[in-house]
Amino acid sequence: MNASPAPELRDAAPRLSPTAAALLTFLAAACVLVLEIAAARLLAPYVGVTLTTYTAIIGVILAGIALGAWAGGRLADRRPPERLLGPTFVVGGITAIASVPIVGVVGAANLPPGVGESVVLAGLGFVAPATVLSAVAPMIVKATLTDLSRTGSLVGRLSAIGTIGAITGTFLTGFVLLGLVPTRLLIVVVGGLLVLLGVGLSVNLRGPVAAALTGLVAAIGLGGAALAAPTPCDIETRYYCVAIVADTGNPDGRFLVLDELTHAFVDVGDPTNLRFGYLRRILDAAGDVIAAREGAIEVLHVGGGGFSLPRYLVATYPASEHVVLELDPAILEIGRQELGFARDARIEVVLGDARLSIADQPDDAFDIVVGDAFGGLAVPWHLTTREFLAEIDRVLRPDGIYVMNVIDYFPFGFARAEARTAGEVFGNVAVIGRTPIGQPVMGGNVIVAASRAGLDELRIQERIDAWPEPRDTAVMADAGDLDALIGNAPLLTDDYAPVDQLLGR
Repeated sequence: MNASPAPELRDAAPRLSPTAAALLTFLAAACVLVLEIAAARLLAPYVGVTLTTYTAIIGVILAGIALGAWAGGRLADRRPPERLLGPTFVVGGITAIASVPIVGVVGAANLPPGVGESVVLAGLGFVAPATVLSAVAPMIVKATLTDLSRTGSLVGRLSAIGTIGAITGTFLTGFVLLGLVPTRLLIVVVGGLLVLLGVGLSVNLRGPVAAALTGLVAAIGLGGAALAAPTPCDIETRYYCVAIVADTGNPDGRFLVLDELTHAFVDVGDPTNLRFGYLRRILDAAGDVIAAREGAIEVLHVGGGGFSLPRYLVATYPASEHVVLELDPAILEIGRQELGFARDARIEVVLGDARLSIADQPDDAFDIVVGDAFGGLAVPWHLTTREFLAEIDRVLRPDGIYVMNVIDYFPFGFARAEARTAGEVFGNVAVIGRTPIGQPVMGGNVIVAASRAGLDELRIQERIDAWPEPRDTAVMADAGDLDALIGNAPLLTDDYAPVDQLLGR
């Protein structure tokens, strides 16, 4: 008679209690996701907040998780796993803290822009802590397992607990922590707590205590250096790293820098001082509407930034009225406190995502809509689509005009796609850019103007030529020329708007 062998028992009792195993698994997974969410804010001043940035971070963290799970399992088979836990948490904390100076130094080195820049910066900063902390899970399984017949239950339970920890770390960081403390401080504190936990585990589980204490000293020094290092942010909001840069040639001049992009110039003493040429191009495109209304225009601004254009228009056309849709409440406060944006009954600021806020605006309410919202170099994709432009068409009067600022470089894939999309909605489109438009020249700001009432290319060009400045800007509104420029550019819709992929670099 044959009998199946009884499952092998490794020990009478686990080396790590179930409660301790669950808690450590939860904390390790939660900290990985805290770092993943915080990484986006840490990288933003150097690579912006784009789909490319998020993709790079997610890919790097997943690579670290995979590598850590493999390495942790291998180590747990070679050494007593409970003795490895303390050093692992110590090293995980140190590498987390180290991500702050690493990203700062490498990001300031101006890597070649593009996908590679985001992947390299995310990898150098965060693959190490993700790998080390992800090695904890297989070590805990090995230190807890006593009965092979219950391996599935144990691994499944710890996997579920780790996932719950990851969810908690994600929600806690994105919804709470990044709104309370600066990103660098958050990362350093998390790293410090991991090191302290590692020291405690080394003491209680007979790990290398001296090495753990050495790691604690190293973490204190590294954390202090990380927090003392210069930061590109004067103010860190829920959405942006903000810097206010003085204009060396004008004591009243201020530049507003959000993440990697200079968003606005403000002359606090003279609101009619428009430093940026693209703002003048917006006025050139909308000149016929302004003249027809004799300056008594109603304007909707998608994006606030430094509030330069509404302030200019109020100063120049006192009868004008404005609604500004601004995502970040902190930008409004910065405008009030740092950029001289005084309260004015003619300028109403509506806080929230413009895609949602525009739904509350009445039909046929505005003569001009200005699109000037950015996340990094890219216009947020949901503000580029046919569906959003249909909402703009709804709030525009029949003879009104939509003028949108985009940033693009050769081969101008995004600018061409936006021109096609605007043409689908409004029928009449003009593209204003550096000459020759669409050819291999230095890119930058491109203005896309659209109207149901038609656009006069010659008059727009005359207004451009009237500015006392070097002129290398031209208007393209002829149907044949536009067709040649747009070519096979895609129509942007809510279902397909690959803005980041279309941008020239």
